[in-house]
Amino acid sequence: MNQERNIWLRRFRAMPGTPAADEPATDARPGADADCELICFPHAGGSAGYWRGLALELAPAVEVSAVQYPGRLDRLAEAPFEDLHALADTIVEELGPPGDRPRALLGHSMGASLAYEVAVRLARLPGGEPRLLVLSGRRAPATARERGPEPVMNDDEIVARLRRLGGTEAELLDDPELLELILPALRGDYRALAAYEDTPGRLLSCPVVALVGDRDPQASAEDVQGWRDHTSGEFRTHVFEGGHFFLNDHGKEAADLIRGLLPVHAG
Repeated sequence: MNQERNIWLRRFRAMPGTPAADEPATDARPGADADCELICFPHAGGSAGYWRGLALELAPAVEVSAVQYPGRLDRLAEAPFEDLHALADTIVEELGPPGDRPRALLGHSMGASLAYEVAVRLARLPGGEPRLLVLSGRRAPATARERGPEPVMNDDEIVARLRRLGGTEAELLDDPELLELILPALRGDYRALAAYEDTPGRLLSCPVVALVGDRDPQASAEDVQGWRDHTSGEFRTHVFEGGHFFLNDHGKEAADLIRGLLPVHAG
């Protein structure tokens, strides 16, 4: 992996019992002590650091990296993507096929749609299809089509949605200067969601797992069932207590679930 790719992935190098560290990746493959690689995709407006806690739960058997989208934190000066397909194309180009160890993908909300698009593209590469695809807090494409596209929202509507979903600290939304810093990324993400349609005609063969909160206003347990139509492999759903950001309160349970579905050694 060349130096250019360091801007895309943040690899969490923490070991259990130590503070988690968010560092740029230096190569495309997990460390020597990891059995598997898990690539995570944040929600709209989110950053790679959202997955730090999960990485700590899964270390050292699974090495977790997260995609840092342009337009936030250390990539603040870059223009956000407004097309999930273009973003998926770029990410796949940077990731390339997996190395010696199995690779899994996990995305939450907008990140779930992006993880799916990346999985579809990786499946076109020899040996590239992920071992597991985990889609969290995102209704299946067929359900999304039935309900129509995401609305194009102005800034006030975006902030109001963030308050309803509860995934962003209220202090951040109440601070005009901080809000001004994050709004460009939010605008880009929500424009991308409003324009997004899933890639048709490609069936995955890897297992697909849909995670959902029982009080999620964005995706219900029924809404995620349609993901089964996107793989010829095993499909299962897991319902957690909570709203759209149920992972905030169920990181350990989600980590245990993911670990149990990956080929990791006991120890």
